[in-house]
Amino acid sequence: MRAVDKGDVQPLFSPTLTPTRTAQSFAMEGETHFTAGSLKKAIEAYQAATKLDPSDGELWSKLARIQTYSSNLLTTDVERAARVAEALISADQAVKVAPDDSIAWAIRAFVLDWNANSALNKEKRAGMMTEAEQNAVRALQLDNQNTLALAFYAEILVDQQKWEQAQQVITQAIQRGEKIMDVYRVNAYVNESLGNYDVSINEYKEALKITPNLTFLHISIGANYRQLKQYQQAIDYFAQAATINENLGVRDSIPYLAIGKTYTQMGEFFIAARNVKKAIQYDPTSPDVYGQLGIVYFKSHNYEGSLDPFKCALFGCDANISCAVRDCDPEKDEKIVIQGMPLSANTVVYYYTYGSVLAGLHRKSQPYCSEAVRVLHQVRQGFPEDKTILSIISASEEICASYGITYSGG
Repeated sequence: MRAVDKGDVQPLFSPTLTPTRTAQSFAMEGETHFTAGSLKKAIEAYQAATKLDPSDGELWSKLARIQTYSSNLLTTDVERAARVAEALISADQAVKVAPDDSIAWAIRAFVLDWNANSALNKEKRAGMMTEAEQNAVRALQLDNQNTLALAFYAEILVDQQKWEQAQQVITQAIQRGEKIMDVYRVNAYVNESLGNYDVSINEYKEALKITPNLTFLHISIGANYRQLKQYQQAIDYFAQAATINENLGVRDSIPYLAIGKTYTQMGEFFIAARNVKKAIQYDPTSPDVYGQLGIVYFKSHNYEGSLDPFKCALFGCDANISCAVRDCDPEKDEKIVIQGMPLSANTVVYYYTYGSVLAGLHRKSQPYCSEAVRVLHQVRQGFPEDKTILSIISASEEICASYGITYSGG
């Protein structure tokens, strides 16, 4: 007893000095962060929860769902593909530990669908899409009242271009009357794919009522307003996303890129460039942001000004060039080397625009066509059946051919 009194020995069943957190407490924290729009912190909380209780399939499923949605906040194909691949690992674990859980299979279907959309290989994409549909059907076989499974099934059908069937399935989900963000989001997506932008906007707004701080919903609403050429409404929603991020301390370039694209469509190129440069400040290592600046310069007829941003975006650039593009102070600001982006469906516009600029600027004093035909040939090889792209690059190739310069390999 003296040892206990002196503190040398702790009495039995005495409380620990540091309270031990439970998996559910981390899960609650994760949901709070998700609702607040802080997806990075939400992911971290759910990862902590799964470490404490790796046998809980619901925790893995919720982590996979948030990881997938967070890919909306990334700017490059590589980053998005990496994030949804992480989500698939989580979804795989969910169905492994809870093989009879309908929600786990529904979310795995959703995750597979987004992985398929990030796949560059057509066969891999088709395989993932088929598996996603099978998972959605499996979820509904386990529980035919699973509204979330219906919604994700409809999203998969849209991505398979089965629009009529997608409408039927999402209508079933909506008729259940459950207030689920994902259901409204998918209904908006279905209508957006059909060009029903007014309906899509209303459905995204219904989703926002449930999760008002998810910035990708604001971005989607703005994009639909932009389709309707209601530019001020579009900018308002993009600005709301930027404000939410600032309040959360999140440095996200996407709202500023969206604002820049809107001003570009309006022909307001100076303010467009200013917003894209703001995006570069927030995401200075993202090659996609440099590509978008190149597009703004190109559309404003500042062709020579577009060359360095395009070089950074496509092939990478050293710290001196990236600093010049960012308007940074080489003596004070961080030296950043940019890694280029491979040719893909999302980057091809940068490739053929860069090739067009090079062809248009070719002179004896500026022999750009050798580089132009090399880039344009790469596009031709990557998109041999896309008539629109081929018509664009053919015009530029003809310009270079008029100077006697054609692709000769290498």
